[in-house]
Amino acid sequence: MVRRVVRGTGKTLIAAGVLLLLFVVYQLWGTGLAYDRAQKSLRSEFATRLAAGPTATTAPAAAVPGSSVPTTAVEPAPDGAVALMKIPKIGVDQVIREGVEVEDLKDGPGHYPGTAMPGEMGNAAVAGHRTTYGGPFNRLDELDVGDPIEVTTLGGVFRYEVAEEIIVDPSEVSVLDDTPDGRLTLTTCNPKYSAAERLIIVAKLTTPVAPTPDPPADATAAATAPPPRARLSLAAEEGRAGLSGVRAARGPTVAWGIVAASVWLATWFLSHTWRRRWPAYLLGAPIFLAVLFMFFENVARLLPANV
Repeated sequence: MVRRVVRGTGKTLIAAGVLLLLFVVYQLWGTGLAYDRAQKSLRSEFATRLAAGPTATTAPAAAVPGSSVPTTAVEPAPDGAVALMKIPKIGVDQVIREGVEVEDLKDGPGHYPGTAMPGEMGNAAVAGHRTTYGGPFNRLDELDVGDPIEVTTLGGVFRYEVAEEIIVDPSEVSVLDDTPDGRLTLTTCNPKYSAAERLIIVAKLTTPVAPTPDPPADATAAATAPPPRARLSLAAEEGRAGLSGVRAARGPTVAWGIVAASVWLATWFLSHTWRRRWPAYLLGAPIFLAVLFMFFENVARLLPANV
């Protein structure tokens, strides 16, 4: 009896270890496959928008000494690709999408809703994964003061230079506050493979500032629109919620876990019922792996959005 208990406990621990190892493999490499597909789609989408040209009227840009890049006031896209960011020193060449929720950051770095768009006056904030889903901000800590960052939007091409690196608590959302200058704030988890802190890179705009889009012509819409500070506060709250995971994923995670366990038990039962075990495993393994993938997908949604 003791031997059976010890043997059963040992097998359970081994199975748990294998599942944990598979989840790590999924997080570090499996998520990258989906990320690459999403980036290709976003890159194609952004190229199409660039080819179509800006939809707003051209306005004079605020001059910055030493540069003369023409810019256009353009309303940010409500969803999807909004900019292309390049950081030569660390090999970043990524399409930025709108939104910083868990699902958004699976596709690429996300622009915090409510903050300025890159190139505009104010604080343009962007979040990105550090180690999973392609890890676009994996080497963010290697940037030094003065390193260039280039961002292309529908309004033009803008150059930033790194000004400082800071580390803050995950609840410190003041880094998203508006600023009187043109700056770019990049956020990611710190240290690598952990969500204990947030690594913040602040870069200053060195090219002309893009003009802010004109207010809506509809007086009613203008009257009901929240003031800029309220929008920024909302963006900060959304950012903090996004970095804490999605509670709605708990139900699907439990459901897929039950399905995965059921498939495994059914496979085990068949292997002990049939004369030969390998046909049962040959039949059940692909189904189990497919269900396990969905289980891992939902477990990942419970983790911080930019680990």
